[in-house]
Amino acid sequence: MPLSEHEQRMLEQMERALYAEDPKFATALEGSGLRTYTRRRVYQAVAGFLVGIALLMAGMVAQQIWVSVVGFLVMLGCAVLAVTGWRKAPKPGEQPSGVPGGGSRNSPRQRRSMMDRIEQRWQRRRDEQGQ
Repeated sequence: MPLSEHEQRMLEQMERALYAEDPKFATALEGSGLRTYTRRRVYQAVAGFLVGIALLMAGMVAQQIWVSVVGFLVMLGCAVLAVTGWRKAPKPGEQPSGVPGGGSRNSPRQRRSMMDRIEQRWQRRRDEQGQ
């Protein structure tokens, strides 16, 4: 069940009031979660790559081939994660489509998609309560 016109107007009014009262907080709620997530993933992959180098070297020093092979595989896996994460990361100031907060805050399309998401959540909650 979609929101009524009155509920939609009330929701838009609350959103505007939030932006007017505390724009910094409202912007933080929008967030740039994908960019933060991919950056963190790349950093973790780089750290894993360094661990792989350490394992590779330790295996060579200890003359344990299996440790070197594990180190190489860790390096390879982390390199793949870092490269794919780096390519998927949005550029600073750019928001990919489908990310909350993407695009202009005042665009009707973005506001409509926000309303669609809220309506979907509302419907999902009502369906869960009814079962």
